[in-house]
Amino acid sequence: MQENDQNSGLDRRAVLRGLGAAVAVPAFESLMPARALAAAASGAGAPAQATTATGAPLRMAYVYFPNGVIADKWDPKGEGENYGLNLTTAPLAPHKSEFQMLSNFEQYHGWSNGDGGGDHARANSTFLTGAHAYKTAGSDIKLGISVDQIAAREIGHLTRFASLELSCDGVRKAGGCDSGYSCAYQYNISWRSATTPMTPEANPRLVFERLFGEGRDAAERQRNFQARNAQQKSILDFIRDDAAKLNKQLGHNDQQKLEEYLSGVREIEKRIEKGERFGQLPDPGVPSPPDTPEDYGAHIRLMYDLMALAFQTDSTRIATFMLAHDGSNRSFSEIGVPEGHHTLSHHRRDQSKMDKIAKIDRFYTEQFAYFLQKMRDTRDVDGKSLLHNSMIVYGGGLKDADHHQHDKLPIILAGHGGGALTPGRHVKFPGDTPLTNLYLTMVDKMGVAVDRVGDSTGRVKTI
Repeated sequence: MQENDQNSGLDRRAVLRGLGAAVAVPAFESLMPARALAAAASGAGAPAQATTATGAPLRMAYVYFPNGVIADKWDPKGEGENYGLNLTTAPLAPHKSEFQMLSNFEQYHGWSNGDGGGDHARANSTFLTGAHAYKTAGSDIKLGISVDQIAAREIGHLTRFASLELSCDGVRKAGGCDSGYSCAYQYNISWRSATTPMTPEANPRLVFERLFGEGRDAAERQRNFQARNAQQKSILDFIRDDAAKLNKQLGHNDQQKLEEYLSGVREIEKRIEKGERFGQLPDPGVPSPPDTPEDYGAHIRLMYDLMALAFQTDSTRIATFMLAHDGSNRSFSEIGVPEGHHTLSHHRRDQSKMDKIAKIDRFYTEQFAYFLQKMRDTRDVDGKSLLHNSMIVYGGGLKDADHHQHDKLPIILAGHGGGALTPGRHVKFPGDTPLTNLYLTMVDKMGVAVDRVGDSTGRVKTI
């Protein structure tokens, strides 16, 4: 999570403070200047950097799922607006008008290109960079800057955090992980530079404290949390006075919005506390971070909720979420799949194994559907939903993991981009279109002017 020490844009949104707490709240119509309200209502004016035509923030997120998919359970049926969802994507049916399925993208640098094995490390490392990882298990790693960090360099100063990096995995920064590739490649999808990954945070408590705790650094935030925790109170108890003062300045609708928002913060806080009491279920093959919820689905949804809160409060406009690293051998006993995910992914057309993989694929899609619902239900400052004012990629760096396939990638683009996108359809691109062409188009819509993203060859004309 990349933080800005100084941010002139923060005065647009209220921050409620108390002992070791700094709770940012959403923008309220009651506090917006009349001119801004008029612009939002009419849609007038050209969009500024990372904003929609109505002046609301425009968000961009990338969600990564591991180990490919079972193609005949993922692939859409038909093209255009009248396409049909498949078994894996069926949980997204209530949101069909809010996303588009995109076919035939490739990450060329995911293929070996003479480097031999290591497709899982390359799947992760190339997904947002479009660059070929230098094969090493040592400290001399070299890759490329990822699309989220290209955008963060240009618009990160507009928010408290330039970007947000999340995961549900443990962290590995060194050592060998996949056929001679450094673990840094396999456990990171966000890269600030060719040699510097942006380590994602898997502990929801630490993300919560980063978003809502007061402190100049992690150590100070930890001390403040311990001081609050010793009193056995909610973080909201410490900002009660500030919240009461703000409430008096708001109109009736915004008062209700504030109450709903703070209730949502408290609900997330309680879920984190529950996870800290019960710990995490055993997770074979994956190092589990401390202080996480009692099951994987709960962990994923909690991290999705924290990302939504970060967007709602305009704490950041750029986020990445690696659900699990490619090659993850996590088991899914809670859905009747006790075997490891990676082990099953090399199914060799064994139907029983493929059926279990399809259950895992659908499990991940169900969690994404939860996130889309959360984003759709949350109103933005212009009265539209957070989902309307966002561009969210959901996908992976492999199609068929059994063959380590880096083309025909499973990609969904959710959100309307503030009106700049056309969801509700299946778009089939020419074969082997670089995935980075999509990313280049997305950063254009964020107001970031760059000529290339990784190995991009141009912009996609239809999204």
